[in-house]
Order: sequence, then structure tokens, then C-alpha cells
Amino acid sequence: MTSSTHPYPAIDDHGLIGDLRTCALVAGDGTVDWFCPGRFDAPSIFGAMLDHERGGAFRIRVEGAASRQSYVPRSAVLVTRFETAEGGVGEIVDFMVPPEARTSAAPGSTVIYRIVRAVAGDVQFSVDCRPRFDYGRSTADLARLLQHGGGTAVAFSGPDSAATLFSTAPLALDSETGSATAEVLLSAGEAAAFILAADLAEPSGWQPDVAAEVERALEEALIFWHGWLSQSTYQGRWTDAVHRSAITLKLLTYAPTGAFLAAATTALPEEIGGPRNWDYRYTWVRDGSFSARALADLGFQQEAESFARWVTDRLAEGPNPVGEPLDIMYRVDGTSDLVEEELPHWEGYRRSAPVRIGNGAAEQLQLDVYGEFLYSLSDTEHLHSPEGRAAVAALLDWLVENWARPDEGIWETRGGRRDFTYSRLMCWTAFEQGLRIAPTHENAGMWAVMAHSIAAEIRDKGWDEEQKAYVQSYGEGALDASILFMPVVGFTAPDDERWAATLAAIERGLVHDGLCDRYSLAEFSDGLEGEESSFDLCTLLYFVALAQTGAVEQAQKMFEAFLGHAGPTGLFAEELTPHGEQLGNFPQAFTHLGLIWAALALDKALDRIPDRVMAAAVEHAGVV
Repeated sequence: MTSSTHPYPAIDDHGLIGDLRTCALVAGDGTVDWFCPGRFDAPSIFGAMLDHERGGAFRIRVEGAASRQSYVPRSAVLVTRFETAEGGVGEIVDFMVPPEARTSAAPGSTVIYRIVRAVAGDVQFSVDCRPRFDYGRSTADLARLLQHGGGTAVAFSGPDSAATLFSTAPLALDSETGSATAEVLLSAGEAAAFILAADLAEPSGWQPDVAAEVERALEEALIFWHGWLSQSTYQGRWTDAVHRSAITLKLLTYAPTGAFLAAATTALPEEIGGPRNWDYRYTWVRDGSFSARALADLGFQQEAESFARWVTDRLAEGPNPVGEPLDIMYRVDGTSDLVEEELPHWEGYRRSAPVRIGNGAAEQLQLDVYGEFLYSLSDTEHLHSPEGRAAVAALLDWLVENWARPDEGIWETRGGRRDFTYSRLMCWTAFEQGLRIAPTHENAGMWAVMAHSIAAEIRDKGWDEEQKAYVQSYGEGALDASILFMPVVGFTAPDDERWAATLAAIERGLVHDGLCDRYSLAEFSDGLEGEESSFDLCTLLYFVALAQTGAVEQAQKMFEAFLGHAGPTGLFAEELTPHGEQLGNFPQAFTHLGLIWAALALDKALDRIPDRVMAAAVEHAGVV
């Protein structure tokens, strides 16, 4: 249950809605506290998640009521249910509709639909829509009340954008706060509706029949999500969690280009009060490739094809200013202006400053991205087309000359470049996958030589004989959970002696109560102040490793315990504290794709148990 009095709800006490262009977060008390109209990385108009007073919000509350959120099954339609002390039960239904599925709406606008209704008894809803344009740097400097059919509308204007709130209920305008308010008393069976249309060229240009529009839009949203999810081939043991993760990855997709976001938010802290607050509303080649692979593993092939084309489009644009085939990250439209800056006027989530937009890691060298891309998308039709094979060949020819360079690594450390073992592993993966994609290319022999050489180097320099483990970087003894990818990409067999020793070392050094850290800050300085908690993707890869090595019952128990840490709507952030608090940007693609991979690995291992039991019984009986 959610208390409506806390100024900052728990990070995981939110649901995500979206239209495959942008998204909004709705807190468990019914507040839209994060929304960037038009595009995921656009300036926010609702940002109360990062500053309760100055961020702006669209609040619909039932004072004094307990609330709980859930999704309409198999959809991205969110329901917040309120229960009053007097026995009243009310609901808010929140959703957005992808333009491809809409039959009506203002052209070029981003539309949030909100339906309030009383399910039992009388319920009083309090409404306060208070935009703060441009990351809260501008209030609505013009707001006007309009008569609209049977209800009202309020037009807001900011310096570079506008929004209109349409309602079936009477709205009032508070000129001092630049907000639209309403008090809506409903009896059982009654409903009211609100439509927020943002980025309208002319705020009053669209004149919807609000009641009819929301009903039509709700049907369109449900049809879209049920239709999309019907492509899933998953028939395993964790259908609800896997499909919720799939829908979340889809919601983090920018449909016009096929690009995936790393997460929906910026600056949610990895440590409360700490400085590790980054903007994740962009497309990392690494995260996007893994997201595409996870969806393809569930049968969603189109998303993988689209992302493969998106990456080869970046390759076709030519090398970046320092001569690399790809940047490590881009905006969703493929541009690379990601200058990192701070918003000092915002206090940050629970006073976790600074609040950052943009991301300075865009200028890093991360050689792992090429292996992650080719491992994830090597089965797409696009990469096997003449265009795709040519792009892969050019990439690998560059990698022949550059794979041995020190880099910043998968975790985007800011403490200097190193010879990271994982980066070498992914360079090996790139050559191995390239040989699958273009085995007859004139340079394939060189790629094979490179793969062999890198593998030999990893086994020599990446192995620490004292610890009996593959370690984070050459010549140093720190452990790193990224090494858990070794059996995933086929570098080592799950029953290999060295791998068994490495997994045991990771368990001793990085795993605590079934949760896995990326690395130990006591062993390795990542160049950043502050601390961090266990990293969800690493935890889930640890479960995959356990399942692959035969400890499937242990892995299943830990996995189901991990699922218990999901927020009320089944969503996860990036990290998890020992006390079960979710931290970091939300929802996090890394976590949800890792959840899919862990479920698939566990299903596969569990399905083999009857065969192993039967084989053991037969052998015991002396038949073989």
C-alpha cells in the first residue's frame, strides 16, 4: 500500500505508460511525476520525481486513502486503486496509445489519458495539473480556461512547448501556481476523464469529445498490447514476470527508429544522497543490443531487425571524430549530442544531487560494444543481407587494428583506461560472430586468427593463478561480475574447471545473500565518489551461471526471491540494497532483459531434470 503523504515515493512505487515515443511514470498515489512530451529525451514538464516542489506534476488523489497499482493483464494500461476508510473504492486508469494504433488524436501531440471512476461507494478525487516546462526552469507563463463541450479545457504554454488539459469535469485555474484544479465527487459506477495533449502547435486546436475519445483510446491501447504480446513464444514457468519485462522493453523503444532506451529516467540515484546520478534516456549500443536479443529470444523478431538496421545506419554514417566506427551511445534519433550538464535548481530525488542531463560517458572508448552488438543480432536477417555483411566486415577490419587498446570498459568507469578482460572477451565474441555472419569474406581468415589470439591472451593474462579466477583486468586481482558472460557467449563451457573456480571466486567475493555486485570498491577504484549496491543484471547473470552449471534448484530459489523485490507493478530499477530497496534509473532495461534471460535459462535447466532423473534411475538399475 502507498502512503500519499511522503514527498518522494519509493523508486519502484511507480508504473510506466508510454506510446513508443516517450513515456510517463505514475506514482502509487496517482501522481504523474515524470513526463517528457514528444520524445524520451525531451525536457520534462512533469519532474516532481526529481524535485517535489519545483518539478511539476499531474496529481489525482483520494485524500486519506490507501492505494495500490497494477496493470491490466497483458497490457501497458495502468490501474491505481484507492480504498477509503469509509469503504469507498476508486480507480485511476492511465495509459497512452502508440500513434500507429490511434484512429484519432491531435497530430504530432503526445497524449496521456486518465480515467477516474468510483467502483464502490462515494469517492472524492482531487485533481491538480501543474506543468513546469523545460525541466522546471519555466512555469506555465500563459494558462487560460476554455469551455469545451460538456466539460472544460485549460491551455498551458511554456517557452518552447504547450499543453492542453481536457476534462469532462469542471476545471478551475489557479493563476498563482499556473495549475488547473478540480474536485470530482463520484458515486459507484460514475466516471470522469482527463486528456493531456502536449506539444500541440496550437493549444486549443484539437477539440475532442473527451468521454468518447478516452473510451476509444482505451480499446485501441488494449488491442495494441494484446496483439503485440501474442507474438511471444514463451511458455515457461514465469509468464507474468517475463511478459511484464517484455512489455517494459517495448515501452523503452523509440518506434520511429527502433532504438532502445537504457531506462526511462535521469538522475535517480544509485545511492541516496550520493552523486552517482546519470541520465539513461539514451540508446547505448550495448544495452540496446541486449534488449533486442532478449525480445528476439521470446519471439519478437521485428524489434531485433529494426535495431540491427539502426546500428548499421550509424556505421554507414562513417567513423566518429576520433575514428571509431560507433559511438557507445546516441540519442534515439541517432544523433550524438550528449553533453553532460547539471540542473542545480532541482534538489534531486530525496536530495540526491546533482541532477544530470546528457551523459559524458558518450565520449568514452568501449571496445566491448562490437561484440555485444554482433552476439545479440547475429541471427537477424538484416546482418546476413549484403548490406549487413558489408557493415560487419568493415567493423571487424577496424577491430583487427584496435582490439588491444585499453578502454573504459562495460561499466563506464571514470578512473582511467585499463585492459579489461570483459572488453577482450567481447572483441573475441565479435570475431567469432563475424565468422558466422560472413564466413566466406576475403578477410575471414584474419578474423579467425584474431579470435584465436584473443582467446589465448584472455586465458593467459586474464587468469589470476593466485585467486584461481578470471579477473577484471590484466595484471590486477579485482573480481568483476561481467566475467559471468563467458559461458553465455560460448568462450568457456559451464563445466570447465577454470570456469567452476571463477564462479566460486565470484560467489565468495561479490555475491551476498543471493545478490551480486558488479565489483568491489574495496578492490577497484572506479573514479567516482560514493557507494553502490548489488547490480541487478549481475545478480540475474549469476542465476544463469548457476542454472548452466547444474545448481538449478538453488538458482530457482534465488530467482524467485529476487522476483519478490519487484515493485507493485512488477518493475525493477538498476540496483538493489541489502534491505530490498530499489535504486537507480527506472525501469531499467538491463534488469528486465536479464530477468528474461534468467527465466529462459532456468526453464531450460529445469526441463532437463526429468531426463537426468530418468537416466540416473536407469543407470542405477543396471540397464546401462
